[in-house]
Amino acid sequence: MIKKLKILNVVGARPNFMKVAPLMREYAKHADRIEATLLHTGQHYDDAMSTIFFTQLEMPAPHVNLGVGSGSHAEQTAKIMIGFEEVLLREKPDVIVVVGDVNSTMACTLVASKLLIPIAHVEAGLRSFDRTMPEEINRLVTDALADILLTTSPDADENLKREGVASEKIHFVGNTMIDTLLALRPQFNVAGMRSRFGLNTRPFAFVTLHRPSNVDVKEVFEGICHAFAEIQKLITLVWPLHPRTRNMLRTHGLDSLIDSLPNLKMSEPLSYLDSTSLMSGSTLVLTDSGGVQEETTVLGIPCLTLRENTERPITVEEGTNELIGNDPGIIISKTRNILDGNSKKGRLPKYWDGKAAQRIVNVLTSTLERPQ
Repeated sequence: MIKKLKILNVVGARPNFMKVAPLMREYAKHADRIEATLLHTGQHYDDAMSTIFFTQLEMPAPHVNLGVGSGSHAEQTAKIMIGFEEVLLREKPDVIVVVGDVNSTMACTLVASKLLIPIAHVEAGLRSFDRTMPEEINRLVTDALADILLTTSPDADENLKREGVASEKIHFVGNTMIDTLLALRPQFNVAGMRSRFGLNTRPFAFVTLHRPSNVDVKEVFEGICHAFAEIQKLITLVWPLHPRTRNMLRTHGLDSLIDSLPNLKMSEPLSYLDSTSLMSGSTLVLTDSGGVQEETTVLGIPCLTLRENTERPITVEEGTNELIGNDPGIIISKTRNILDGNSKKGRLPKYWDGKAAQRIVNVLTSTLERPQ
């Protein structure tokens, strides 16, 4: 007789939801062998950034919500660790599954490691090699402690091996975020989103921006805004504003500049389906998001990433992504280049096929199942 494998899955911020949703669906197919629970740390806690994603991704309501809310990195991490320790002592899972690179990922990994509970990290091995990024610290700590490292691309495998991770711990399984994108693609409503933003059949570019390196320093953010002011003369820009970005626009006194641009359409944060519907209908994307680099590669849409580095180099090597930094002149010239018909072509990376969750569940069961 096989004892059911008790898997506790952790989500905390918007990108995590898209990565865990396919896993929850796959676990349900193995209910005779797997007892899967979902814990939400509450790192993202408002409806626009959290609750609606559970609905659209058809995820079950979290079995546990720590409700930690906002705070400094240290404060948020500490609250998660205190709450998560209580849950682990009570639930005693066979393994925890953490995803991505947010504070919740690292905090829960630290707690589980000290309680000697095995840890599986989905999206392991990604590296920007930039330790000024909080996410990079989270990745390094999580991967150093994880027992099962589930990677999205071969470069991630190589990063882990260089850091001394044993090969038997590393499993190249593909990308669960792409599982979600492909599963929900038939539900995209490009026409509806065009109508909502008054675009009709006009071409448009889709913008996402939230990294501290782009929005926290006034001179940098001001330069980017001036670049957008020039680009919107060439093509309509649609820009759903991350709460951090909206706050920085006000803080730096840039909101009046942005508000004055007739061809730039801002909005509150969008749901997953609305955001991906818009993205899939765009001519190009300007972003500093990691996940968007992956999604545009699969959708075949030119992507200009306003960063000097990326933890997802496969999107540059094989996909449609270009790293261009945040110099205003380069942003404008690279956009012109795409609009002139010189966009980069890409291909679909290996295992970005909608079956990553299946591979992950196979790894977990083969590694952890044991006789009662």
